[in-house]
Amino acid sequence: MSSNPHTQDHNLTNEQGNDLSNSHDSYHAHFYFDESSLALVTVLRTTIRDELGLEVGNLNTRLVGPHPQWSFAATFHHADFAAFVPWVKENRQDLSVLIHAVTGDDLIDHTEHVHWLGSAIKLDLSSF
Repeated sequence: MSSNPHTQDHNLTNEQGNDLSNSHDSYHAHFYFDESSLALVTVLRTTIRDELGLEVGNLNTRLVGPHPQWSFAATFHHADFAAFVPWVKENRQDLSVLIHAVTGDDLIDHTEHVHWLGSAIKLDLSSF
């Protein structure tokens, strides 16, 4: 996603009313799914990669890391935030999506720098 380098920081509000502040350089968006939503996430993942030009991870149909459901991640950056987060909100349908900063401290990133779109899912933090 290209962005105007002169764009100011943007703050958005998630569905729990928490501020999604664009205050970090890099982010992950984890999309959670099951067998019934596999077709939807396959389309979303392809669109994010091919049309939005963002890096996407594997389509995990097994549990990976702290994620207690099947998932895939998209990586986006400060410059992508203002366009990508609203796109996710508009296109996620009923999926739960975890958005978190990437600071190098996985525990903090998955507990303090988190914003949920849809229902929050309890993560398994024992891997940190």
